[in-house]
Amino acid sequence: MESPPENVSKPVVPPDTAESRTLQFDFTWRKFKGLISEVNDPEAKPLYIVSWHAFKRPQMRFKSPTTAAAPAAAVTTTDDDDDEDAAYMGSGTFHNFSINADYEVRGRSGTLTAQKRFKTVYTYPSYAFSDTDQAVTMTWTSSSGFKTWDFVCMDEQQMPVARFSANVWGLKKLGLIDFMGPHAMSDAVRDEIVVTGLTLFYCMVLRSSSITSFFAAAFSQPSR
Repeated sequence: MESPPENVSKPVVPPDTAESRTLQFDFTWRKFKGLISEVNDPEAKPLYIVSWHAFKRPQMRFKSPTTAAAPAAAVTTTDDDDDEDAAYMGSGTFHNFSINADYEVRGRSGTLTAQKRFKTVYTYPSYAFSDTDQAVTMTWTSSSGFKTWDFVCMDEQQMPVARFSANVWGLKKLGLIDFMGPHAMSDAVRDEIVVTGLTLFYCMVLRSSSITSFFAAAFSQPSR
């Protein structure tokens, strides 16, 4: 089986930025769902609810209790969820014979494309970080330690804009999502980072635990 890929070079995240925000990712075993909320107000209503469907695509589904109702076409993809007060926000889809992962954020689809076979370097087209109507290319990398598995998102200038620090040994508190830089307070950026970051995290978990994913990586043709 494939061991957790490491990044090419560990990104340095600035300790102090003009703007920042942090979300916490908790898991509820009773409902088998993930809850994402503001770290400074953990008792508040979750910003996102994440559910898993191992045998049905998309495998990851994101709902937002604080948003208006989603278009009917989008809601039909999550009609088996029981979060009546939550609106569909996005999804993550994994493939048995590909190390890429597909995602959707508020009706806009994209692909997390692997740039390396055995190292965590993924790119995706971002509209939330773009100042025009054209997408910009964002890059996710990772580094792992004994307690945490860090995923860092960088812009086209290779400056860190977000980080998901997964708690390797956590059973309920699964990690923190940090946002930094001029887009840190953008709700569109928050949506995009939550979906792409968690989709990539579980993609890498699958790659690390599946012999099928190992051979998919071995015979893949990473994007140039």
